[in-house]
Amino acid sequence: KRMSKSQGGVWPDELIDQFGADAIRIYILFQGPANQDINWTPDGIEPMVRFLRRFWRVVSDAAAQPESPAGVDTPLARKAHETIARITDDIERRFVFNTPIAAVMELVNELSKAPTDPAARFAAETAVSMLQPYAPHVCEELWTVLGKSRLWEAPWPIADESLLVRNEVELVLQVNGKVRDRVRVPAGLSEAELIERARASEKVQAHVNGGSELRVIVVPDKLVNI
Repeated sequence: KRMSKSQGGVWPDELIDQFGADAIRIYILFQGPANQDINWTPDGIEPMVRFLRRFWRVVSDAAAQPESPAGVDTPLARKAHETIARITDDIERRFVFNTPIAAVMELVNELSKAPTDPAARFAAETAVSMLQPYAPHVCEELWTVLGKSRLWEAPWPIADESLLVRNEVELVLQVNGKVRDRVRVPAGLSEAELIERARASEKVQAHVNGGSELRVIVVPDKLVNI
């Protein structure tokens, strides 16, 4: 009833004519887990259109770069392999669709910052391949821009486990569940060391304001919540 035209809803064809099918697809899938209800609104479609345009520009620029050497190891290459691992897990184990789209957005952002990185072509190919289930038309076109064909027949990328090991991680620091700071720390620090880093943050100190800590929650290599 809510989506019927007699109740003020819109036909998908009208939106597709205006924005394109891929933008509509990723907008719907990006709203949240598929098992949760959402209230339909077209307000967020335009940002997805802008993302796809940027996606097209960034990948097209990367297509002009040389082929990435086999086993290339740069921060961008590691980000690409992390993206493969993350999205594969999201699909195969968690069966979610919104977070893979977010992961591709992050990879595209990193690629835009390092357009001449030796891993630029690899990162672009990874982004296109990973977004294909959600934006098949745009990705198939970009696959040809990258000098390839028939993306739907290409094998699913496999992450290089050796490039998933990180020497440094971003630690999110929270006070009462609210993010107050983010710091880079060596990977693999103990809980005690992570708590010490959190307490040393001036931003955390300002919000603790000399009060006593009732509890400290630590997620190794990711988060400390005081």
